[in-house]
Amino acid sequence: MSSLAARQPLLTEGPIAKTLLMFALPILGSTVLQSLNGSVNAMWIGHFLGEAALSAVSNANLILFLLLGAVFGLSMACTILIGQSLGARNMLEAKRVVGTGVTFFVSVSVLVAIGGYFGTPWMLRAMNTPLDAQAFAVPYLRIIFIAVPSMYFYNFLMMTLRGAGDSRTPFFFMAFSVVMDIVLNPLLIFGVGPFPRMGIAGSATSTLIAQTIALFALIFTLYRRKHFLRLTRHELKFLKPDPEILRSLVFKGLPMGLQMIVISTSAIIMIHMVNDYGSKTTAAYGAATQLWTYVQMPAMAIGAAVSSMAAQNVGAGLWDRVSRITKVGVVYNFLLSGMLIALIYLFNHAALGLFLPSDAEALSLAQHLNSIAVWSFMFFGVTFVLFGVVRSTGAVIPPLVILFISMWLFRPPFALLLEPTLGADSIWWSFPLGSLASMLMAMGYYKWGGWRRARMLATPIEKAGLDKAAEDATVAGQQAPTTGQGVPASAD
Repeated sequence: MSSLAARQPLLTEGPIAKTLLMFALPILGSTVLQSLNGSVNAMWIGHFLGEAALSAVSNANLILFLLLGAVFGLSMACTILIGQSLGARNMLEAKRVVGTGVTFFVSVSVLVAIGGYFGTPWMLRAMNTPLDAQAFAVPYLRIIFIAVPSMYFYNFLMMTLRGAGDSRTPFFFMAFSVVMDIVLNPLLIFGVGPFPRMGIAGSATSTLIAQTIALFALIFTLYRRKHFLRLTRHELKFLKPDPEILRSLVFKGLPMGLQMIVISTSAIIMIHMVNDYGSKTTAAYGAATQLWTYVQMPAMAIGAAVSSMAAQNVGAGLWDRVSRITKVGVVYNFLLSGMLIALIYLFNHAALGLFLPSDAEALSLAQHLNSIAVWSFMFFGVTFVLFGVVRSTGAVIPPLVILFISMWLFRPPFALLLEPTLGADSIWWSFPLGSLASMLMAMGYYKWGGWRRARMLATPIEKAGLDKAAEDATVAGQQAPTTGQGVPASAD
């Protein structure tokens, strides 16, 4: 192994339980910081700029969520490709992925920024954004679109580092950008000291400044540390996109991004049904979902960590270790998610009271629906861990199909069918049903599906029949051979 390769943080060695926990905790911390940042920004806007401004941010953030949801899948595809390449000790292939990813993300982000900037008024009208909110939303969203290149490239670098086995560096720079954003927000909104008074545009500008500075600081740090994945002057040729890698980023990344779209559109359907029961029920549901956001964080962090860790072990052909990573991930999900859920049951009234008045009817409704639905996020966590493992090989369509079936074909029809009998409870019970259905389907696919034969990159060597040789080698307890693309010909 080269000296550069020897310096990489390997997820193919050491105790699985400790390695996975130490890798997942910074990812969880990054997720918490992002949510905290959004909450603080909303607090400043809602309390000091009014309801119309807060409504503007809510509408703008829906657009931003869709944009980041799509790029999430593409970034995750990059994470898996790099993880597999490094697991196979193919540093050259990892750098090809980085080079293609840099060119792709920069190109896409610039196009999105230009199109979004000029299309902002049209998008807001298409969402039926209230007229008084549009006056705030247009300047806010246009600055956010200017920030999109920094956001996309920053996200790409963080996911690249995770694929390389480093989740701590992304966490530190996420903390840096969040603190900067939180500090700059009131300074630019109100024009404190030398800062201009920008109103709601100041909130977006603080995000733009924080993301851009953090991005350049991260790039500077990677080059100063001589990170093994940095592109040197002699390796700039890798910036020319590799057609096979580019194809994988798009066709494997988009289905993973569509999973986020399925989740968000299902949430829109459910809140539409909740709205039929009046503002008190909607307020109760809104308060409960605030808690659910935090309950889901451990599962999503473990799922992301498992995916990166499994990808390196898939690349190394260590299939027994992949199986143990799955088991440890499921156990951690039950421990971390279960602990949060237990705390919510113990302090249900107090936790929901953070969002609702203590004497409100909505608080009682929120306690009731929470007691029915919150425990089901244990199932959700198992699903995300299993999805994280199977997508580490390149199996991305089955998880998308499973999510679609559980969130569109189980949850809403069940709620509608039993509504005459159970009333609003039919909606609350649809959450455990959908989560249970997705978990059972994910377990079935993990056990009997063909995810071990999936590929991120299809190479001529694989097409020539190397799969059989890999299967024999893995069954014999050897390390599976790798292809020219740094992807193992895995056993099933």
